Amino acid sequence: MRKSVNILIIEDDEDINQLLCNIVRKSGYSPKPAYSGTEAMIYLDSSTWDMVLIDLMLPGLSGEEVLEKVSKESHIPIIIISAKLETQTKINALRAGADDYITKPFDIEEVSARIDSCLRRYRDFSNDSITYQMSHKDMVLDTNTKKVTVHGKELKLTAREYEILHLMMSSPNKVFSKANLFESVWHEKFYGDDNTINVHLSNIRSKLAKANQHEEYIETIWGMGYKLKT
Repeated sequence: MRKSVNILIIEDDEDINQLLCNIVRKSGYSPKPAYSGTEAMIYLDSSTWDMVLIDLMLPGLSGEEVLEKVSKESHIPIIIISAKLETQTKINALRAGADDYITKPFDIEEVSARIDSCLRRYRDFSNDSITYQMSHKDMVLDTNTKKVTVHGKELKLTAREYEILHLMMSSPNKVFSKANLFESVWHEKFYGDDNTINVHLSNIRSKLAKANQHEEYIETIWGMGYKLKT
């Protein structure tokens, strides 16, 4: 029996929300409507989702705020469906973690096709590697579940923190410069903004230390960058 694919639809217009639910249902997936950013947060915290569709103009918490939460705390596909047509708005949403951006009014078949395509890309990415687990000392990273455990304790990582650890564990002997880390994880040109990398590395180290205070996992190679500590 195929596992149900659960899609959260965050749209305050009841007619549009129901239309999107029907599109998702006809595609063979299970929709769940949410009519505000605040209501969406309740569902996001209480259930597991395979995809989220987000309208940007929402009552309560904005779509941008919901997008930020989802992209930081999970690795599920996110599609923005919005009446905002400005190019910069689309760019900002995509850089903030959205996988696709559909403008209103939309074509029903196009929405269906984009949902299918986004889910397929995500499944392909998740199953891309034969090695589903990487380990270093007592730290284990599972590429299927996108979870990291240390000393048997699961770390609560943001999406960026997970990607940094995944990158470093993929090449355990490599020294990563700040430019390496930033351009590989953020997919943007590095212009010397040390603070972004420093904050993320500090947060990762803090979470690792809380899980196991007797071990050190990341070392600083002065003048060069960072690597996993052997």
